Amino acid sequence: MTPPVILSIAGSDPSGGAGIQADIKTISALHGYAAAVITAITVQNTQEVKTVDFLSADLVASQIEVVMEDLCPAALKIGMTGRADIVKAIAGVIANYPETPVVLDPVMLSTSGHPLTEPEAVNALCTELFPLCRLVTPNLNEAARLLQRPLHTPKEMEEAAAELSARYGCAFLLKGGHLEGGAMTDILYFRQVYRFTSPRIDTHNLHGTGCTLSSAIATLIGNGFTLPEAVGQAKLYMDKAIKAASGWHIGGGQGPLCHFFTD
Repeated sequence: MTPPVILSIAGSDPSGGAGIQADIKTISALHGYAAAVITAITVQNTQEVKTVDFLSADLVASQIEVVMEDLCPAALKIGMTGRADIVKAIAGVIANYPETPVVLDPVMLSTSGHPLTEPEAVNALCTELFPLCRLVTPNLNEAARLLQRPLHTPKEMEEAAAELSARYGCAFLLKGGHLEGGAMTDILYFRQVYRFTSPRIDTHNLHGTGCTLSSAIATLIGNGFTLPEAVGQAKLYMDKAIKAASGWHIGGGQGPLCHFFTD
């Protein structure tokens, strides 16, 4: 059986734990065919992002166009965009494919705190790309930036997800990894509230979790799952990938996940 084509539009991580590299691993592990459009070259490892060099908006758009015309992706995942002109270029192409579901991970900051999206690009994401998406997956810091207020509890996350969904006309998955406590709670608002809770895993190997989760959701949507089903199954996949890598020692900082684990 031919696998569904899943197109990732994201930055490159030379350490292999996040970005386009994590996306390709995730899509492949979940039985999709991974196509990839590069938006930026990062100089980073498990400890820090040293610098970022963005590709031209025209080059990003041209990459997307040739893939969309020939491979007909079943779903798109968008990660690091970085600049407003790149955001607008992406939107200009994918607006021609309104039936193709889009999962967008805003990627505003790296795990080490390095800014990955310019302020003008955040505004462009909100106005140009969010309305074209099936799902947007901000973490708590990103959601707080969008709403201009902090979020401290799952109840506040539920209210925020509903507010963002109404504002931008798409579903929102708020990731609660930065909340304190022994449980991880993510909130999906898709016509109603869905709460996904799992035990917190004691590990430093969390590099690329946002990339992995959003890519997994896109791949599962491309395989025919409904949005709530895709989020639930993607969460299970990511938890297993985190557990499988919990004893790894790759790099001196936050290590990667194990995308090709065995149950």
